Amino acid sequence: MDALALTFSTGWASGINAYLVVLVLGISDRVGSVAEIPDVLGRWDVLTVAAFMFSMEFVADKIPYIDSTWDAISTAVRPTAGAVIGILLAGDATTLEQAVLAVVGGGTAFLSHLVKAGGRLAINSSPEPVTNVVASVTEDVAVLGVVWFAIENPQAAAAIAGVLLLLGLVMLFFVSRLARRGWRRWKKKDPVHQVP
Repeated sequence: MDALALTFSTGWASGINAYLVVLVLGISDRVGSVAEIPDVLGRWDVLTVAAFMFSMEFVADKIPYIDSTWDAISTAVRPTAGAVIGILLAGDATTLEQAVLAVVGGGTAFLSHLVKAGGRLAINSSPEPVTNVVASVTEDVAVLGVVWFAIENPQAAAAIAGVLLLLGLVMLFFVSRLARRGWRRWKKKDPVHQVP
């Protein structure tokens, strides 16, 4: 049950920032030797690559339009990272349990990635960069908090991640409805005729 809860929490977080998830899990394994965290995540080469990619995402995520391009590229990366972390957390479990955790990790990461990418598209409709920076920092703090909390309290963290995912999906639904309504209104406008 703890592996499933930890997989759900890290899956949600991977959809927002997969590299930060790997860093938090890897550092936790290195510092605290947490039994649930696979040792491979604490290897220096894994931590180095994760730190480098996190630093790139940290910058890219705060620049309007570049953040959406980064999200488009990450559509393949984040759900895959969530699934791989799920498999790693399964450890020596049966093949069925590994498959379930891979689906939970990857599926949750995909849904939270959709929320993040959709929210960023909505934010990019505003010309100022402050909202991008605030959104990015908020996302990073949420990922750090949920994953750190999940290491000690996986079920409570999974409940928090579930609430955050549900709120994000509801927000994305309403934002997409607003965007569709605005698009339809814009299409119905009469073209402006120029007088010669």
